[in-house]
Amino acid sequence: MRNTIDPQAASHPGSHRVRTQCRACDQARLARFLELGPQPLANAFLRSPEEFGIEARYPLDVYLCTHCGLVQLVDVIDPELLFRDYVYVTGTSSTIAEHNRRYAETVVDFLRIGGDDLVVEVASNDGSLLACFGALGVRTLGVEPARNIAALARGKGIETIDEFFSEASSRRIRSRFGPARAVIGNNVLAHVDDTQDFLRGARQLLAPGGLVVIEVPSLSEFVDRLEYDTVYHEHLCYFSVTALMRLAESVGLSVVRIDRQPVHGGSIRMYAADRDSVTEHSPSVRALADREAAEGLTTLPRFLGFATEVAAQREELIRLLRHLKATGKRVAAYGAPAKGNTLLNYCGITPELVEYTVDRNALKIGTWTPGSHLPVRPYETLATDAVDYLLILAWNFAEEIMAQPQERAFHERGGRFILPLPMPKVV
Repeated sequence: MRNTIDPQAASHPGSHRVRTQCRACDQARLARFLELGPQPLANAFLRSPEEFGIEARYPLDVYLCTHCGLVQLVDVIDPELLFRDYVYVTGTSSTIAEHNRRYAETVVDFLRIGGDDLVVEVASNDGSLLACFGALGVRTLGVEPARNIAALARGKGIETIDEFFSEASSRRIRSRFGPARAVIGNNVLAHVDDTQDFLRGARQLLAPGGLVVIEVPSLSEFVDRLEYDTVYHEHLCYFSVTALMRLAESVGLSVVRIDRQPVHGGSIRMYAADRDSVTEHSPSVRALADREAAEGLTTLPRFLGFATEVAAQREELIRLLRHLKATGKRVAAYGAPAKGNTLLNYCGITPELVEYTVDRNALKIGTWTPGSHLPVRPYETLATDAVDYLLILAWNFAEEIMAQPQERAFHERGGRFILPLPMPKVV
């Protein structure tokens, strides 16, 4: 079985199309504000140098719908190519493990879920979150289209079906397993081209009094912290509370609660009920949308300013790495996340400036990063190779990374970390 996206498969006919209308409101009022250049698929890790010359690249441009405020991509890659065989697993970080434990406790307490109730997670990955519900005595079901990752979950005893979720598949799931008290989409809604179909499917799977619980990266943090590297072809949408409200309205849902979460550089967790039982968004949710409007997160000028800041970040990071190279310093990177590949390619960083990167994910070790072609080496490499600086590509886990014993030892012997965003900083 492959452990990366085939770089040639991406060039097959039908693998790429371009949208002309907004996913949330169906209006053709999309204004481009950020161009990150033609980029390879962020998880298309290469298996040999012979593949370097055959990588497909697609535009990576970001648009704002000036009608409803949804930030999105218009270049859509076939999900069969992106997600059927996948390299990202959720169970490799202690930060995520703790987040998942609290996530499950919060949902169970808020909905007063009992042992007979069903929780369905869409895009359940290796089952790490559902395992936390299971530990609380809750009946669970995972829906995960990546067959290799779904098999990992089943190997842990977590019932998982390997198919894409939609309104049509929701009907089959309900018929077979019954209604769900909670339908969870954890960092998946951004990956979905037809967001309305996805949410209609979640709504019709609900039991009476149930909730759709969606967690997505926060647009306000995305802008404020200059998190442009979270843009890649898998991430089709970037959500504000305003956009989530309007999207929920379009499919018959009301947003009853919003939680802010620090994970992944800042996230929003939305709890939404069927409008047949809850007819209006809650006042607290409307207040958050009003605040976004006051901060300019629904109009184009704020995003044009963001693009200017992104360009400045690139220039500063390249200047820093070139200076280190000129003064004889060695630089490696830490982590091989998809977001890191966006940053590497946008900034034009190759092994000339950053020699390699290390990662704990066995599915990535021994490959090369797409576009930039950094070798991905085992995490243990850092114990024997005396580099001077580590560029932390997985910056959302920077505190966890720098607290590890090996990284503390690296720092104590004079090594330094580079945090790339919002502006490069040496620690």
